Amino acid sequence: MSDLPGVSGMSLYIPPLRVCLQDWCDWYGQPWEKVNKVVGSGFRMLHPSQDAYTLAANAVLRLIKAYEVDPQQVGMLVLATESSQDNAIGAVIVRGLVDQALDAAGMSRLARGIEVPEIKQACIAGIYGIQNAIRYLATDGRDKVAIVVAADVAEYPRGSSGEQTQGAGAVAALIEPDAKMFRLDLFGRGDASAYRGPDFRKPLHRHHLDAYQTSAQRYHDFPVFSGRYSTYAYIDATLNAFKRHAAKSDKAPLELLDEYHAVFFHRPYRYMPIQGLSYLYLYGLLSGSETEVLGSVCDSAEVDIAALRAEVSAEPDLLAYLQAHGADSPPYPLMDKAAAMLRRHQAFKNFVKQKTRLGAETTAEFGNLYSAALSAWLAAGFDDAVRHDEELTGKALLAIGYGSGDAALAIGIQPVPGWQAAAAKIDCAGALSGAENISQSEYERLHDHGRIEGEHRLPVGCTIASYGDTLEGVFQDIGVPYYAASMADD
Repeated sequence: MSDLPGVSGMSLYIPPLRVCLQDWCDWYGQPWEKVNKVVGSGFRMLHPSQDAYTLAANAVLRLIKAYEVDPQQVGMLVLATESSQDNAIGAVIVRGLVDQALDAAGMSRLARGIEVPEIKQACIAGIYGIQNAIRYLATDGRDKVAIVVAADVAEYPRGSSGEQTQGAGAVAALIEPDAKMFRLDLFGRGDASAYRGPDFRKPLHRHHLDAYQTSAQRYHDFPVFSGRYSTYAYIDATLNAFKRHAAKSDKAPLELLDEYHAVFFHRPYRYMPIQGLSYLYLYGLLSGSETEVLGSVCDSAEVDIAALRAEVSAEPDLLAYLQAHGADSPPYPLMDKAAAMLRRHQAFKNFVKQKTRLGAETTAEFGNLYSAALSAWLAAGFDDAVRHDEELTGKALLAIGYGSGDAALAIGIQPVPGWQAAAAKIDCAGALSGAENISQSEYERLHDHGRIEGEHRLPVGCTIASYGDTLEGVFQDIGVPYYAASMADD
């Protein structure tokens, strides 16, 4: 791991328009204590003059400014997103916005000869982007640095089960040959992927179907998802990724989990990592000899340990299982019962509290950031550790990346000596500052119609200035956004 490039800095851009989830619960008669425990405390929404590209550019510009990055040294700019507004290009739009802002600030533009790939792999795209940038710097980009930015907009229909798990934001990471914050253990990585069919999709064809159009009063990017089936897919993918990660270790799975100082998951809402950890912990218990905890859990859940071990060893084809048994039939019924009981056990509660505490409260304010969710929690965790003077040097960390309907990844993270200097520049509090709570009527108008009143709500930094409307033989720009760009903090 020490021979590989790694992460030398991180920055966030979180848009200012905020929905307070306690207010949201009052508006729609939802239980605040439950929503806070399961989801978090708030989420952000895009201003009509923003999109995924402006979010990304603002995060990149903050990174360049905070870490004094020489734009001419950047050899790769990666955009990870599932909120693309263009089916032809992607990261180069962010590059254009960044160049405009650098021009306005009297700074050098990004080098002309950089690579500008976009990665679309559902929510796992952010960690995939970092991984691929590390590979770039380890091969033909050894004299360069790379920037990876994950930016997304999560929106769901009002009244749906996903409404409270919306969000918007971007996280940028600086990748350097000599990492100053942390490295990823690519050699010990565990991967798992499988086609999940209708797990979580955004098929373009949905916009042409009457059933979809009647639920949208403007263009929306609402996903097509099946909550229960998506949960099964998440459990299956993350469990199998961890199995492969543990198999590359010389430690038993439970010992490996215990040795990690902290764990970071793809986190669309507060409860999801707890749920995921319960299955990994149960797998660890089942991989060793019987313990008091395992016996107690299985007795309480009325589950036979031998049958449970057999089920954990299976790797069902979830799509085939769905087609044969329907969405309500769990592919891991014994594990579901045992994991639910494990989550009530004090030993597991203590484990979760210890392993997930870094950055936990900060991430409760981020909302769902899709491809940026894991990066955001990592940034919050390092920010939390440096603010509370917690030493991470020599401590192993675990990251679990996940993309709905796509893949999962389990990978070790190693903070490098002197990580504090880089982490001190993350400034999560600064990224979350300037929030403006919006009212119920403002929320509904913004959500349904994409409109909000008041000049004071115009965001700073990179924004959409106008859209082209020309459709002629000689020149066409219809639907193409034109941007205004400046440093978000200027």
